[in-house]
Formats: sequence, structure tokens, C-alpha cells
Amino acid sequence: MKIIEAKVQNQLAQQLPFVLYCKPNSEEIIGLFQQNDTVYKVEDYTEKGFVFASFDGNQTYIIPENQSEIMRFVWDKKEFSFPEKEVPVADESEKKEFENLVAKGIQGIKNQEFKKVVLSRKETVDLVDFDLERTFEKLVQLYPTTFVYCFFHPKLGTWLGATPEQLLKANDSVFETIALAGTQKANDSSAVIWKQKEKEEQQFVTDYIVNKLKNVASDVLVSEPYSIQAGSIWHIKTDISGVFNLGLSLQQVVSLLHPTPAVCGLPKEDSKAFILENEKYDRTFYTGFLGELNSSLTNETQSSDLFVNLRCMQIVENEALLYMGCGITKDSIPEKEWEESSNKSVTMKKVL
Repeated sequence: MKIIEAKVQNQLAQQLPFVLYCKPNSEEIIGLFQQNDTVYKVEDYTEKGFVFASFDGNQTYIIPENQSEIMRFVWDKKEFSFPEKEVPVADESEKKEFENLVAKGIQGIKNQEFKKVVLSRKETVDLVDFDLERTFEKLVQLYPTTFVYCFFHPKLGTWLGATPEQLLKANDSVFETIALAGTQKANDSSAVIWKQKEKEEQQFVTDYIVNKLKNVASDVLVSEPYSIQAGSIWHIKTDISGVFNLGLSLQQVVSLLHPTPAVCGLPKEDSKAFILENEKYDRTFYTGFLGELNSSLTNETQSSDLFVNLRCMQIVENEALLYMGCGITKDSIPEKEWEESSNKSVTMKKVL
């Protein structure tokens, strides 16, 4: 790992963009080290490289393969140990503010403004002797079944994450995606029992994605929902696959799916408007999407492998900004949603 460490330090010293990422259940870390500090925008989704896009869809950037040095590394699975530490809790004012936001969302559902809305919050953690590359390696070590990344651009910011949610995997006309919702803290019990609220939330997400895709694809296959663990959190997951209709572009497909009900709500435009009006902060790249665009770095053929930017943090000087969200339905309880968001924050706090 000394080579990767030196490469990262060199890019940071020269203020040059780079991304490191490790795909789910992979032992390989891919690095794209951009050779200039230009901000490249995705214009028509024919570009090749690593895409980094915002929640609102207004910012879609790329670290292009043809402007970058590409390196591969195998990560050492025995490099870190993680002693259990008490995670500090946020203050009461933050708790109250988020619970009030959730209560407002529930009222919106009761008023039939939307069926579901995903509400989030931001938490600040002070950093001491922070090491970007080491923190990325810890994320890879802790969450091997997720998409782990470290993104730096002097003009866009520094972000790290370990996301369990795939937005889209597309190879020519064949595609795979997932519906992911419901959250439960992992415990010693082997049985995972879901309440009606979580099942309903998951079904909202699945129905939305399937209905959207059935209009533009054939042979759409939908698995039965099943439980999947990502770190210390359980989710309900449904696999969806099929074949896109002739002439459909990748850009059209992405705009169809993003943002999904798992990070926005239903109906999409109504819930998105509520989020932008009421969350009182700018999500920027949190709940946006990222990953390989038209790349052949990890596949024999050119494909796109995109993930939703969940379980992530932004590094700003000596602080980490952590982002957590919860799916709100008519059966939500504000206190329980706060608890869920706190459980999700542990994902990032563990490596800090």
C-alpha cells in the first residue's frame, strides 16, 4: 500500500484530482489520477471515466480516463483492527430539529402531498490527525460488500463513502439495478424481522423502479425481496434486471432512475420539492450517484456501474460532514427515525 499512499500524497500536494474505489466483494482498488485540475462535465454520457453527480441533477462531473493515470492495487485484508468505541451522540437541538422535520414530512403524507419522502440531516465531526488514504483503506476493510470510494477534486471537494446501493449496471442494452429500503440495526439475533412500515417502504421503491423500466425495457425480471447486511445495518433488497429497448440512451435511463424513491420519495417531483424547501441545507453530492461510466477497467467489455452516494462524508478542512437519511411513510415515528439516522452515522464514525 506504500505505492498508493505516495501517489495520493503527490496528487494532494499538487492539488490534482483523483479517485480511489473498490467495488463490492472485490480485492482490487482502482485509482484514476487526473493529470490536470480541469473540471470536466458529463455532456452526453458517452464519456469514459469516473462520474460524480449531485442529488439535484445539476452537477455531473467526471474524472476522464484519457486525462488520468490509471493504477490498480490489491488491498491487505489484515491491515487494520477496529476496537469498539462509544460513539458520541449529537446534541439535543439537532435531535429536535430532525424530529420536527420528520413530523412535517409525515403531515405532508397525511395531507396527500406525497406517499413517501426521504429526509436527511448533516452532522459535523471534528478531525484530529486525519489521513485521507488511511481512512479510505479502513472503509474498504470494514465494508467489503459495499462500493467504497475516495474522491478528491480541488474545485469540487473531498468525499469518502461506503454505499450499499447500486443505481444501475448497464452493458450495451442489458441492465441490472436494485430496490433498497428499510433499515434495521444488526444485532446478535440471526433472524431479521421486518415491520409493515419497512416492507411498505421497500415496495414503494420496487414498484416505482419496475413501472419506470417497463416502459423502456423488455424481459424485466424482479426477485423476491430479501434481507442484506451492509456493515452494522440490515436492508431489504430486490434485484431487478432486463433489456433496454432499442435506441434508448444511457442518459435517458439515468434520468429515469435518479433520484430513486430510496433517496427522494414518491411522487418524485413532489417529494423532491419538499426536500429542497425543508431540509435547510444543500445535499450537494450526498444521494447523488457515482461510479464507472463506459469503462472497461473492471470488465472485459465497456459498461457503466453506478452507485447511489449513501453512507458518505465530506471532508472540509479539519471537519468531517456526515450525511444520513431516512425513508418517511405514514407509519413513521420521529423518535425512531432519529435513532435510525444515528445508527447510519456509525458507518462513517467508525473509521474516524
